[in-house]
Amino acid sequence: MVRAKNAIPDSGEQWLREISEAYADAREAIPFGDLLGTPFDEGDLFHLAPSVALKFRGLPMTEAKIRRVTEASLASYVANREEHEATLNDPRLSFAFCYLASHFGLGLLSVPELEAIMRYVEENEAELERPIEDATSP
Repeated sequence: MVRAKNAIPDSGEQWLREISEAYADAREAIPFGDLLGTPFDEGDLFHLAPSVALKFRGLPMTEAKIRRVTEASLASYVANREEHEATLNDPRLSFAFCYLASHFGLGLLSVPELEAIMRYVEENEAELERPIEDATSP
């Protein structure tokens, strides 16, 4: 288990807010894809969730940590893709899932905690969208 510098949210509402802010942070990278010759859009942001999770927890971006959270996140995504296709087709929800799976990979969330938070996020998806808009509006 890793010790996070920044506190872990302790309610579904706090997780919603943080995931919204993390998603907005990841969205800021979209224009840079074109500049680097590898364009991507919101549907691809779940790939950034592991790095954003490290950033939001205040953890160093070491090669080992990036590999650890990326493996946990993307392996969980692939394992759940078929069974939860409707959820994981939504860019915000796929990002949320991978963001939470990254925390699992760091030992900061258990599977039951991840599932409960994800269920809360899905049940309150409309609330997830509002903070995203707030976080990205000028």
